[in-house]
Amino acid sequence: MKFALCIEYNGSNYHGWQIQKGLSSIQKELEFVLSKIAGQKILVHCGGRTDKGVHSLGQIVHFETSVIRKDYSWLIGINSHLPKDIVAHWIKIVPSYFHARTSATNRYYRYYIYNNKIRTALNYNKVTHIYKKLDLDLMLQASKLFIGEHNFNSFRSSYCQSVSSFRNVLYINVKRDNFFIIIDIKANSFLHNMVRKIVGSLIEIGSKNKNINWIEYILNSSKKVYVPTAQSSGLYLVSIEYPSEFNFPLMRSNFIF
Repeated sequence: MKFALCIEYNGSNYHGWQIQKGLSSIQKELEFVLSKIAGQKILVHCGGRTDKGVHSLGQIVHFETSVIRKDYSWLIGINSHLPKDIVAHWIKIVPSYFHARTSATNRYYRYYIYNNKIRTALNYNKVTHIYKKLDLDLMLQASKLFIGEHNFNSFRSSYCQSVSSFRNVLYINVKRDNFFIIIDIKANSFLHNMVRKIVGSLIEIGSKNKNINWIEYILNSSKKVYVPTAQSSGLYLVSIEYPSEFNFPLMRSNFIF
């Protein structure tokens, strides 16, 4: 049978989602636990790979097994063996044609900036600290330039393996909540480091190091332009959307500062 599983994790202690020889990863921990519970080798596939230090509130993975257990039993077993910084929220049987990555329609990320002269201790490794006062209005204006389908070639890392650099940004918003600046962004899919580079460019705008026209120049340039990459600590994969036919539970985040 094939199962879909929703997991939440704090990525501070991991070198990203994907298994890398000799390094800790979310995939490595999850496959180890699932294989131990099932008594057979289990491989997992995720809906959106996350980099070193990136967190997730609603990562979706799928795996296949011949072991039959009730959903509740799977969850209890998984969560009793996972490290404290990884937890499974729900599990569901899915059709054989379901794939966590290719069946997804949209992905939603959130980025937290702690914008204060004094750093935060309680939120260490959970946010990105920018001590210089950022201009929220400029950041919001600039963010709207990303909406729609664009060539995001300058907004991906040199390690990105995607054939096409075109992506469709469906929604983006920038807001302030006391000392926090929160950037929400949703797209059909993302290139490697795309969200962090978009945030990096908005920080440049908010710091008044660049003007808004700089964003238009980058998006329209035929050559790759250098764009700073924001730190990973402030980035969260909030959720991954799928067609309604799969009837996945709605996630209500218990994440607070």
